[in-house]
This record gives sequence, C-alpha cells and structure tokens, in this order.
Amino acid sequence: MGGPDLLQAQVLSHGVCAGCGACTSLCPYLNLVRGNAVLLEPCGREEGRCYSFCPRTEVDLPLLEGRVFGTTAADPALGVHSSIMKARTRRGEVRERAQYGGTVSSLVLHALRKGRVDSFVLTGSLDGLLPRPLLVWKEEEVLACAGSRYLLSPSVGEVVRLLREGKGGRMGFVGTPCQVLALRKIQAYEKEWEVSRLGPVIGLFCTWALSHKAEVFLREKLGERRVRRFDVPPPPANLFVIETEGEKLELPLDRVREFIPPSCRVCFDMTAELADLSVGMVEGEEEWNTVILRSEEGRRLFREAVEEGEIEEAPLEKERLEHLREASLNKKRRAREEGERLGIRYLKG
Repeated sequence: MGGPDLLQAQVLSHGVCAGCGACTSLCPYLNLVRGNAVLLEPCGREEGRCYSFCPRTEVDLPLLEGRVFGTTAADPALGVHSSIMKARTRRGEVRERAQYGGTVSSLVLHALRKGRVDSFVLTGSLDGLLPRPLLVWKEEEVLACAGSRYLLSPSVGEVVRLLREGKGGRMGFVGTPCQVLALRKIQAYEKEWEVSRLGPVIGLFCTWALSHKAEVFLREKLGERRVRRFDVPPPPANLFVIETEGEKLELPLDRVREFIPPSCRVCFDMTAELADLSVGMVEGEEEWNTVILRSEEGRRLFREAVEEGEIEEAPLEKERLEHLREASLNKKRRAREEGERLGIRYLKG
C-alpha cells in the first residue's frame, strides 16, 4: 500500500480524485477544496488508510467481489448479479418527491421501517445545488434527499467519521460507483473500526458527475432560484435540464460536460458493481427504474419490499438490457483508453 505522498503522485497529481472524502476525513495533511482532495504538505508515511481507501488507487476487483459476494464476476459488462428487472414505488408520497421510479427511496424507507438498519447515509442539499452527506433515519429526511445530485459529494467521508466515532448504529448507504468502491475498500482493509455496522449498500448508476467548478456556471444561470431536480433527457435532446420551484431551465449538454472531472473519465464502473443492489433509470420510461440484484442482502431487501407492497416490478425488455450492457462496456473501454493516455492503471491484473 502507500501513504499521502504516493496518493499525491498516483491520484491527485493526475486530477483523478473522486471527491468521496475517504482520505480527507482521516489525514491532517489532506483537505477537501472545492470537491477535490489537496495535499497540504508532505507526510512521509509509507502506509496509510488514505491510500488504501481511495477509489482511484489500485483495485483488486476479484478480492473485493469475493468478499462482498463470495464469487467473482461472471458478467464482464454488469458484474456479479442474479437478476435484472424494472421496478417502481407503490407509495404515492414517494412518487411525488422522487426522481424516476422512486425505488431507492422506497427501499431506504423499507429498510428503516423493518429495522434492517438504524440509519442511512444519503446525499442531500441545502439549496438543491451543492450536495452534502446526511445521516438520516426519519421518513421526511429520506424524502428530502430524493432526486439526482450531479456535483461530487464527500459522502464516504461522513461514513468514515461515523465509524470512527461509533455513531449511526447499523448504517445503510446510497451512493455512486466510486463511493461504493471506496466503501468496499474500507470493509476489506480496515481492521480497527466496526465495519460490520455497514450495510445494505444501494448503488446508483452513474455515467459522469460534475466537479465543483460547475457551481459558478450553474449559479449564474439559476440566480436566486432553488433547484428541485436535475435531469439529462435521452438522445437526441442533448440537454441538461434544471427544474426549479417555478420553471425548467434547459442548458446545452455539451456546455455542461465541460465540467466533468477527469476522475469520471477513468472510472470503469457505470452500474455500481460492488453494491448489494444497483438502481438506475429506464431510458424513455421516467416512471420506472432499472434494478440489478447482486448480493443476498440486496435480494432479501428488494424481495421483502415487493412482497409487502412497497415496490412493484416488471421484466426489463431485452433491447433495454442489451443497451445497458453496451453502455457499460463502452464506459469500461473509454476508462481504459483514458487511463492509458494519462499513464495510470488502477485495476489490478
């Protein structure tokens, strides 16, 4: 493994920090500045949790898959899974607040109500624009976090803080692929904290996020209006849509893409392959989610929610599944090419 200086050489100097907060919550030599970790001064430690937990340092994927699922991936496109389907919430109050099918919010509420966890770490926002990690356990708190956040969030840093301080009880987590990867590294490599308090982990499909450099650009467009949700309609729209309290703003998607950080361009994972279950949109059907069931814990949580009428499911059409597989493989290909261009490789083997 390595320490902060190696983290600087392999990750920070290439600009591929994912902004997850895992390292900055641990090390006095590191700080989070506008969504990216910055090494304030040399540390000199040869080993450190900051390097071990970072989702952009070396990843032994078979090791992590074996620890999470008891097996390694049979599907090179979508990772370890047992089934894939469409799903959506049956709860009206969730449907009113959620983006797309509301499946994630319903699963979180079900897990809390059934006592599977004491709390969840979710990503919320004070103004709808800048994300922040929140420890929640009440229904209204969960619903307030519904919807997509496109800017990077240090959500893993909040989990690290809670683990170190012994707070939160048994915690669930909802996050993007890079955040889920950091969390699985913590579970695999941490020996002192009570990492058994973590679970279930719900992963979100993610093709790209926005760096905090986008904040100034977006605030200029928004003025004093508060964001309700972001959305990227399917092609050929080529738009980035911001829904506010009173209207929708449509921005050229190519202009917004300028703020995609390098970290997203080297990310191989679109569907959060190390989560207990993964959830994304169904292109062209806003009222539904795509759901990938992966671990036994994820299957049990989803099946309970269906059986108790919280969620309904339907088959995912073959053409949509093939499109999902193709998109995931394309992301892996682009990540490999970008990593070769930058001279970095973090997938072991």
